[in-house]
Amino acid sequence: MINEIQRFLYSCLVCFLAVNCGMSLAIAQEEVIVYDNRNYLDDIKTVLFHKEGWELSDPVIELNAGTKLQFSFDELGNQPQNYNYTIIHCNPEWESSQLADYEYIEGYPDARIKDYYYSFNTTYDYIHYVLTIPNDEMSPKLSGNYILRVYLDFDRENRVLDRRFYVVEDGVEINAVVKRPGNVEYRDKGQEIDFKILHKGFPVSDPYSDIKVVLMQNRRTDNVITGLKPLFTGNNILDYSYDYENIFPGGNEFRYFDIKSMRYQAEYVASIRFEKPYYHVILSPGEDKAFKPYYYINDLNGRYYVDVQEGRDKHIEADYAYVHFSLPVEAPLAGEEVYVFGALTDWNLAESNKMIYDFEKHAYELTLLLKQGYYNYMYATLKKGDREADTGYFEGNHYETENDYSIFVYYSDFTLRYQKLVGYFRTNTLSNGSK
Repeated sequence: MINEIQRFLYSCLVCFLAVNCGMSLAIAQEEVIVYDNRNYLDDIKTVLFHKEGWELSDPVIELNAGTKLQFSFDELGNQPQNYNYTIIHCNPEWESSQLADYEYIEGYPDARIKDYYYSFNTTYDYIHYVLTIPNDEMSPKLSGNYILRVYLDFDRENRVLDRRFYVVEDGVEINAVVKRPGNVEYRDKGQEIDFKILHKGFPVSDPYSDIKVVLMQNRRTDNVITGLKPLFTGNNILDYSYDYENIFPGGNEFRYFDIKSMRYQAEYVASIRFEKPYYHVILSPGEDKAFKPYYYINDLNGRYYVDVQEGRDKHIEADYAYVHFSLPVEAPLAGEEVYVFGALTDWNLAESNKMIYDFEKHAYELTLLLKQGYYNYMYATLKKGDREADTGYFEGNHYETENDYSIFVYYSDFTLRYQKLVGYFRTNTLSNGSK
């Protein structure tokens, strides 16, 4: 009888532990969220985030330096919403730092987006929202990675969009150079980023565990290089002159199209049609550039900017149009999807920018609703199970390609519960050295 009671109690204990451990694991899994640039509503368009007054800049500001970021987006329709926002401090992997709001926010943890403007004289009605960070209501107190979250009616779970930005503090100096790889395999199609971190006056007790670096090509988030450790240390210098681990595929110069005017056809625009009530822009069919010689084009490295020729205020007078992409391919790719890729699709690989193969036309096709302006883009492929886009399949890879590279340096202080962003450096294959 005692044995039966013991077995029953033991079974209850096992069930209790299994349920609670499972719940704990589920909770832990829910908490580990990697934040990315995302729109949660289909009617949200043209999300821009940059330094105030510099539309093509990265969303990076210096801590307590007085510099500001300008954030804006459009919502299709003519009924303004009660949009609120907050900022979330993240670690270098873009997971929440698990800090309380008051630890990294100066001011209110939630605030309302107050500035918005109605579109004027456009076929598509939209409302243009504008926000500046930092502001009198909310400012970041710490350096590091941040997410700006916009949501509805003071409900943070009623998400509208997330956008990444960075706050850097004085810490280390970075010297970098982009060069043709010495590695034979990548010599003709890769770009090597060698750099040194100078930390004079900034004590680093263990550079192999305290320092984390992230390398980024243009503003892509799918192919960042992480995990590099210094090859040499000494005299307050950390040297990262690798021969293989710091190589990116060079890619090619971006394709482009100009839709600042709906009256005139610019280069690579096959036709512009007004099919009541909206405009349709048909781009010239794309070509496979993978095996063509390299040709320099002064591009925007995947970015875009809004502009309109027949108007005075581009933010509210630029219209929206359906832009039709076409990439002729004799047969669909086996085991791979094809995407329109660049800042115009938030550098994401999502259903919204995946191309569909038309067997009658023998071409991949996609239609995107875009605001008037000047756009860069590429055609990218993605194998099933992969996370990094391959732009070389249709674009090719060349060591001569002009690209931007950003280097982020994070520091872990054992006395703190977050990683500081103590260094940021942006360079270019042509300039090789611009902050």
